[in-house]
This record gives sequence, structure tokens and C-alpha cells, in this order.
Amino acid sequence: MRRDGRPDAPSVFVIGAGRAGRSLAIALDAARAVVLGITGRERPFPRALAAADVVLVAAPDTAVAGVLDDLAGAPDDAGPASSAVVLQLSGVRPSDASDERLRARVAGVGTFHPLVPLADPGLGAARLRGAWIGIGGDPVAVAVATQLAHRLGARTLSVPDDPSARAVYHAAAVFASNFPVVLAATAERLFAAAGVDAEGARGAVRHLLASAAANVGAAAETASALTGPVARGDAATVARHLAALAGHPDADALYRSLARATVDLARGPDPPHRAALERIDTLLG
Repeated sequence: MRRDGRPDAPSVFVIGAGRAGRSLAIALDAARAVVLGITGRERPFPRALAAADVVLVAAPDTAVAGVLDDLAGAPDDAGPASSAVVLQLSGVRPSDASDERLRARVAGVGTFHPLVPLADPGLGAARLRGAWIGIGGDPVAVAVATQLAHRLGARTLSVPDDPSARAVYHAAAVFASNFPVVLAATAERLFAAAGVDAEGARGAVRHLLASAAANVGAAAETASALTGPVARGDAATVARHLAALAGHPDADALYRSLARATVDLARGPDPPHRAALERIDTLLG
């Protein structure tokens, strides 16, 4: 039992005061971890960092290596303890020489990559519960990252070590978390072009996205959640869309690319509208 009454609560210091770092600090505090502090670009590091069991590096991907080098070279009274574990949040960055230098000083170095769009610290903290977190690194780092994820009420999956596979893993996360925002913005612009008022367009788009996500969540197989004209084999409607989008070249290019992917998904092993799907594929060019 710690002096603050929190049984076996890890002490955590967060480097990175952006949205991800602040989201995690709020979430960890709510999960009754001991958050010793959070800092941005301050050097030397605050002395509280030296007392942390876990140091979370929530810096931008391109800045992580520099932070790890700073940690490796920090003085004893303002750097990580030899018993500490350092976890960086980047899902795409592979282990490099900076990780190796830091491993000589601490108990373990690893990855703690929340698969959550942390756009708002308050909402991000709440959405970490039930989320998935990608973990990897040294065995002790993986163990600590797993415990930390479970404390947050999150689940874990393994981040690949191979740099190429890691980039594919991160691209998958971008498809699921970033591109829906692009699709929402495109849909809102098209609603506006059709004469729909902005407030109605935003509400409709948000409800459509939420409903599509709910359908995917309820589906036994992702493909079975597919709806719309391509899934129905409605070539006539697709042709009308393409004609209407001729005056919106950016949306037209996006529509064609996504519709081709939709045709591939709708084909499946035995599609009921095989001939119609082939006609749609031809229309898309």
C-alpha cells in the first residue's frame, strides 16, 4: 500500500503536453495511477521524472528519438531511474539506436500506442476505456504496458517489430481513425453543393457515420455491414452519381477509388449481383 492509499498504483510521468499526452494523464489519474507530472519541451526534465515507475513519451513521431536520447543522457536526479520502463506512443516508428542507448540505462523500452483518435483530452480519456492499445518492446516493457492498459480498462494487441509490417499496421490505424474524418468533410461539402443547410448536413453525416460504425460493430463479418447502391448492384444509381460528380473532381476521384474497393468487397465468394457488379466496375473506369 502506498502512502496515498492507492494499492500497487504505478507512478507515471508523461513527456508531451499535446492532446495525446494530456488525454493519457487524465485517464491514468482517473484510473488511480500516480501521475507525477507532465512536461512538454522543458529541459532539463523536472526532478519528479526520476521517481517514476513508467515514463510515457507522447512526443510527435519525428521527435521521439530526440526525447529518448535526452532521457539516456539526463543527470541521475532528473532522468529515469534504472528500474523505470520507458514507453513511447508512436505506432509507426521502429526501434533504433536511440532505443538501444536508453536500454543501457533503464529496465525496459517499449511501445504503448493507443488505437484511439485523441482529438480532445477529455473525450480521449473517456474513450480509452474499452479501446485497444498496441504494445511491443522488451519483455519487461510489454508486461508493464499490458498492466497499464488493463488499468485504463483497455485491451491490447501486439505491435510488429519488423519496420515494414509496423508501417502497414499504422496505415491500418489511419484508415480506421483518420480517413472517416476526410469522408465526413467530403460528404458535408457535397450536401452543401446540393443545397442542404450546414447544420442539417453535419447532423446527417454524423448520424450516418455513427450508424455505419454501429453496423460494423454488430456484424459477424465486416463485409456483411456493407449497404448502398454498389452492394445492391444498382448500376443506374452509380451512373447518376458519377454524372453528378463530374463538377466536383476531387470528390469524383475519391468516389471512384472507394467504389472500386466496395465492388471488391461486395463480390465476395458468391455475389448475388455478379453481372451488375461487373457493370459498375466498368462504369468506374
